[in-house]
Amino acid sequence: MKRVAIQGIAGSYHDIATRNYFEGEEVEIVPCNTFREVIAAMKKEPNLLGMMAIENTIAGSLLQNHELIRESGFTIIGEYKLRITHSLVALPGTNIHDIKEINSHPIALMQCTEFLDTLPNVKVVEKGDTAMSARWIAQNKLEGHAAICGKQAAGIYGMEVLAEGIETNKRNFTRFLAISDRWNADDLLRDTYKNKASIVFAVPHTAGSLSKVLSVLSFYDMNLSKIQSLPIIGREWEYLFYINLCFTDYTRYKQAMDAIIPLTKDFKILGEYAEGKQSV
Repeated sequence: MKRVAIQGIAGSYHDIATRNYFEGEEVEIVPCNTFREVIAAMKKEPNLLGMMAIENTIAGSLLQNHELIRESGFTIIGEYKLRITHSLVALPGTNIHDIKEINSHPIALMQCTEFLDTLPNVKVVEKGDTAMSARWIAQNKLEGHAAICGKQAAGIYGMEVLAEGIETNKRNFTRFLAISDRWNADDLLRDTYKNKASIVFAVPHTAGSLSKVLSVLSFYDMNLSKIQSLPIIGREWEYLFYINLCFTDYTRYKQAMDAIIPLTKDFKILGEYAEGKQSV
């Protein structure tokens, strides 16, 4: 059985992504309040895995999670791209016109702005998690309250779904990363076909330094599926570049890494893994 730490509780999108990623395997979820707690839990228990959201097609990157993974020393072992479908849920018997307050995670609320605009007299309150909002309403029997979450959470906490598919953009996906203690990563990836890698590095603060690295990656046929820069704290106007590479030839990928290391600083491979499935 795999034990996996997530930010959130049963019925959260992290929970759904984790069970989909480990489909067919027995999974025990270890709920955490924050992403930092996920990392802390994994450090206390080396065999504990983690699942962390890293980017959303609407909201963009979760910048703090890039840094958390880099600083942790953990290894990315895989990814899963989950289609996010939001529902409005409330206590059984509630009419949508009786709703006075809607609770959810701020990103979920942002993704449902058009629907929320149809309820102009309803107070919208940010909470720490989607599923936790549903559980809080259910446990406290809060009439006139509703939560925005996945419909799976409604089933878990005995809530009624008042509206489904309320997200503004129907092409709403979140990419999650599965992470592991680096000592366990080799065993977990032993039979995995690797065609994607996540790397991070800085470059000298000179003209054309990043361009040289990108030219080398292009020469070796590396497909950059993502590039994200983050400032280096304490080193003004210097940045770390987080890059995702897709490739078909692992040997050529390794040659590319050997070629760019002399051109970079603070170079690190965060993980080599199989490109993830995308839910529909």
